[in-house]
Amino acid sequence: MDRCRGRFTPLQHELGIAPARLSDNLKRMAASGLLQHLGPHERRHPALPEYVLTEHGLLLREAAQAQEQAEQQLGLGRLSAKAWSMPVLLALHYRHERFGQLAQALPPVTPRMLSARLDELSGLGAVDKLLDEQPRPAFVYRLQHRAEPPLRQLAGDFASII
Repeated sequence: MDRCRGRFTPLQHELGIAPARLSDNLKRMAASGLLQHLGPHERRHPALPEYVLTEHGLLLREAAQAQEQAEQQLGLGRLSAKAWSMPVLLALHYRHERFGQLAQALPPVTPRMLSARLDELSGLGAVDKLLDEQPRPAFVYRLQHRAEPPLRQLAGDFASII
């Protein structure tokens, strides 16, 4: 938004998407309170549509930047591109280590999705899957040591934003 100064056409060119799709997305973001569509008298050029982030939009931008920084530090690609990857990692950061605990901490996630994300994160080397035989055999999931610092920072950044 900043590089395009909130203007429709430069934003459309930077994102490389169809004007109709951008228009629809901007309308949805404005309706949800993330953006404000400036009126003709508030714009730098009265004939060109212009948008600015609301306070809520600025907070979400901060959260997205913090998440992006954590992903870069983890070095495992865009984990946020797949649903539930980052929430699962954050739940593990907060010591929800058993499958049932994770499912309770992330109530809308389905068991199938949770299982898939845990397997993927384990395969990427972000999560260790350990067998705990007490009181009955069950898997315990823990962050690998190299994943702890970026997620601790991300949790702190999220806490400071709220």
